[in-house]
Amino acid sequence: MAGSSVYVAGTFDTKGTELNFVADVIRAHGLDVIRVDLSTGGTASEVEVPPATVAASHPGGAEAVFTGDRGSAVSAMALAFARFIATRDDVAGLIGLGGSGGTALVAPAMRELPVGTPKLMVSTVASGNVAAYVGPTDITMMHSVTDVAGLNRISRVVMTNAANAMAGMARGRAEAAAEVDDKPAVGLTMFGVTTPCVNQLVADLSADYDCLVFHATGIGGQSMEKLVDSGLIAGVLDVTTTEVCDLLFGGVLAATEHRFGAIARTKVPYVGSCGALDMVNFGSLDSVPERYRGRNLYVHNPQVTLMRTTAAENAEMGRWIGNKLNQCEGEVRFLIPEGGVSLLDAPDMPFHDPQADAALFAALEATIQQTPQRQLIRVPAGVNDPAFVQALLANFKSIVGEH
Repeated sequence: MAGSSVYVAGTFDTKGTELNFVADVIRAHGLDVIRVDLSTGGTASEVEVPPATVAASHPGGAEAVFTGDRGSAVSAMALAFARFIATRDDVAGLIGLGGSGGTALVAPAMRELPVGTPKLMVSTVASGNVAAYVGPTDITMMHSVTDVAGLNRISRVVMTNAANAMAGMARGRAEAAAEVDDKPAVGLTMFGVTTPCVNQLVADLSADYDCLVFHATGIGGQSMEKLVDSGLIAGVLDVTTTEVCDLLFGGVLAATEHRFGAIARTKVPYVGSCGALDMVNFGSLDSVPERYRGRNLYVHNPQVTLMRTTAAENAEMGRWIGNKLNQCEGEVRFLIPEGGVSLLDAPDMPFHDPQADAALFAALEATIQQTPQRQLIRVPAGVNDPAFVQALLANFKSIVGEH
């Protein structure tokens, strides 16, 4: 359910004029505003949520925040604010202003909010690489153009636009919350080389499910798991686990060590497979690390070079994935496509390597501790074959029920 208050957060001791300006614009739309002061200097504050209140949410208490050292204080306040915002049930949106320090203070709290809750950060660093701030969630970054240091003919326009955008998103979110979507959502992971499989799954499921397809580019898997943690996905068809290749062997589209964590935490019904575990992703051909130059490389396009994984690497991936799945106590089905794990791993294709695939499959079988809830299933078909699609569907429907 959408919340009732827009939170305006930042360091009011240094950015109070700007933050109050934004708060006033949002209030003019008839919305309730709660200002949150993240200042770490210990000065008095007259906003709705003063620094001491936020700091009390730190695991070590307020004294862990107000250390007198700016670096440690900012890090501690960021953690405290993330924990504080996670306890609030009235957040209609969160907007922050700041430079690199202010952005680092507010962004972690934004990442704690569910996907769909409006989050807007006006920042001096928004025109650069913002991956570390945004992560897997739906934070909107707006470049402040001038520094967040007073009101002028530029900053007034930018901040007014930001405040109006937040007001519009908060109002729109509240209206959308009143609409009922009776289709449960299912998350699917896809890569170019597993597209035929996933497209067919979507076609077969769309009448009964809202199908959310995630591109398995590292952040794609993280975004899917963020939605799982947010309770917005009722089941997962994790066809394409390729991000594990890049994590373990230095590719550019890597998962994090926390891949599959949301599946374990939530016990969401899960059907997975080995899609695109035959490849590690790099940039242009000259970007491939020297140690890999003699490997089976496939130039997908001038910006993307793929490297075929070896039998030893496949065995390592099988063990890694198996150990992760052993932590999942919900309904889990992991399907092995014996006929190949991608379009490039099909017979007569550049990455066709039955020995490497066999090493992967054997490691999965040796590692996964099978139970009535956790099953490993071999299918005599390639990942994109109609028979494999039907096996995925049958297993998915068996654990989530017919709709």
